[in-house]
Amino acid sequence: MYIQRIIPIRELLAKRTVLLFGPRQTGKSSFVRAQLDGVASLSYNLLDQGFLLRILADPTLIRKEVEAKKLRNAVVFIDEIQKCPALMDEVHLMIEEYGIRFLLTGSSARKLKKSGANLLGGRGRDRTFHPLVSRELGAEHFDLDRALNNGLIPTHYFSDETDEDLASYVGRYLTEEIAGEGVSRNLPAFSRFLQVASTANGQMINYSSLASDAQLSRSTVQNWFQVLYDTLLAWEIKAYTKTVKRKAIETAKFYFFDTGVVRALRRLPRLTRQHAEWGELFEQFIMMEMKAWLDYFSPLGTLNYWRSTSQFEVDFILNEKFAIEVKSTSHVTSKHLSGLKALREEGLCARYIVVCSEQRHRLEGGIEIMPWQDFLDELWGHAFRLNP
Repeated sequence: MYIQRIIPIRELLAKRTVLLFGPRQTGKSSFVRAQLDGVASLSYNLLDQGFLLRILADPTLIRKEVEAKKLRNAVVFIDEIQKCPALMDEVHLMIEEYGIRFLLTGSSARKLKKSGANLLGGRGRDRTFHPLVSRELGAEHFDLDRALNNGLIPTHYFSDETDEDLASYVGRYLTEEIAGEGVSRNLPAFSRFLQVASTANGQMINYSSLASDAQLSRSTVQNWFQVLYDTLLAWEIKAYTKTVKRKAIETAKFYFFDTGVVRALRRLPRLTRQHAEWGELFEQFIMMEMKAWLDYFSPLGTLNYWRSTSQFEVDFILNEKFAIEVKSTSHVTSKHLSGLKALREEGLCARYIVVCSEQRHRLEGGIEIMPWQDFLDELWGHAFRLNP
C-alpha cells in the first residue's frame, strides 16, 4: 500500500535544489518515485554498486550526461548521495552552470559533513523525511494503538509481524548504518548503548549515568548520542530558557525518532493504556507529529521544553508561543496543570494546552484541555505557525 506523503517536495523543487535525508525505510524512495514521475529528467541510485563504482572513479559522469542531453533548468534525482561525497562539487557546478535543480536523498548527511564535502552553501534547502504522520494516514488508516506499538515506519505500521520486523530493523541499523558510518567496530557495545539510550527516551540526558549503565566511557556515550542525531535516529529537544520568575534548567531532552523502535530496543510487549510506558510513547508520538510538521512546513520554527529548577515542567514549547503538556489520561485534573500554570505566570506564550484523551475541548482557568485528535487537526491545519 502506498500512502500519499504530505511534504511539499514539488513546490520546493520548483525553486531550488533540495537535500532530503531520513532514516531507512521511512519511504523516501517510494515517495520520490511518486512525486518525480514525469518531473525528473535523470535519476541515479547510488545503491547500484556498478554505477557507484563508476561514479567514485569519475564523479563527472552525471555532468557529461547532462551536457550530452543539453539539459537546462531541469530536475535531476540522486539517491544515497552520501555514498559519493565528491559528487557534491559536481552538483554545485551543475546548479551554477546549467540551472539544474537536484533532489538529493539519503539516510544521513554525516558522511558528507565528515568528509568536508561541499554542502552547496545555501543553494539547496535541507529537509528531513519522517515516518508516516497521522494526517497522511487519515481516518481510514490511522489507529493510535497501532502507531504507538508498531511505530510509523510504513512497513512496520502495516505489518502483521511487527515485533520480528522491528527486531530486524534495529539489527540492520547496527550492521548497516553504524558500521557503515565507521563509528564503532564493537557492535555489541553499541547495541548495549542503544538499549540504555532507549531508557532515556523523553528524559533529560545524564551522560555520566548512562555511561555507567552501558559500561562505557562518558566521552564514548556523548559521541554515540551525536551519531544518533546525525543519522536522524533521534532528536535533541533543547530547553526553553527565557523565563525570569523561575530559573530554567538548560539540559536537553532526548527522543528516538519512532515509538516502535523504542519498544523494540526495550523489548517491551505490546502495550495497552494500562501499561506505565503507554503515556511515555503517547508523549513521544505527539512530539513526532510536531517535529514532522516543523520540518515539512515551518523549518525556521522551534520545539523546546521547559523545566524550572523548582521542578515545574512543560513538555513542549512550540515556536516559542504555544505551551503544550501531553497527558494520556482521559480525565485531566488540577495536578496535570501545575507546569502550565507556573509558565503562564511568565506571560510569554499565546496559548497553554493540555493534549490528552478527553472527549471534548474545554477551557480551565485559561488553559485549554484538548483531545489529541483536535490538537493534531489544528497542527496539520497550520494553527501553530511561527507567524500566523
